[in-house]
Amino acid sequence: MDVSTVSLLALFGIAVVPLLPTEVALIGLGVAAAARGDSLLPVILVAAAGCLISDHVLYTLGRHGGASALDRVRRRSSVDAGVRWLLRHLERRPVSVLVIARWLPSGGTAGALLAGSLRRPQIGFLVASSVGVLLWSTYAAALGYLGGQFVREPGISLLVSLGVAALLALVVAALVRNRTGQDLRHASGTAGGAALHPAEPA
Repeated sequence: MDVSTVSLLALFGIAVVPLLPTEVALIGLGVAAAARGDSLLPVILVAAAGCLISDHVLYTLGRHGGASALDRVRRRSSVDAGVRWLLRHLERRPVSVLVIARWLPSGGTAGALLAGSLRRPQIGFLVASSVGVLLWSTYAAALGYLGGQFVREPGISLLVSLGVAALLALVVAALVRNRTGQDLRHASGTAGGAALHPAEPA
């Protein structure tokens, strides 16, 4: 088995397991592809396949008592803000909101658990998950590849790419926290509104 095959198998294993650093692995393989002149397509497809499987395991878990798992994920304030944002917008724009969630801290995990807990239609979740994992995998791999193109030293290009990814994640998280705060202030003066904790299945 050559190095590329082993790397892709490792990437698949990381992508399948929730909360493992898939983005770091994707960026690293993007940098390696740039250094070797390889195609990014296998990297993107393998990562997307692993994330898709992970999403559907989490969605199924959410449908069968996943509220407790979601509560554990929400212990981080940045993740909790993302879940609150998802709860506010999931009903009106489910596909686009679940796609955007992949750029939030632990957003893919939280979004899949939440969609299952709320009994979102499985076909709609499949569409959102498929689009989301493909776009996100392309983004992360391309970020590493571009870093490898601009900075020829692999170690430095990896650090630069990871730094850009972290900065973008902070910006997205800050926007969501700001928006969530506005939504909650609005909801506090409005009768009704979405519940902040999905109900356990009957």
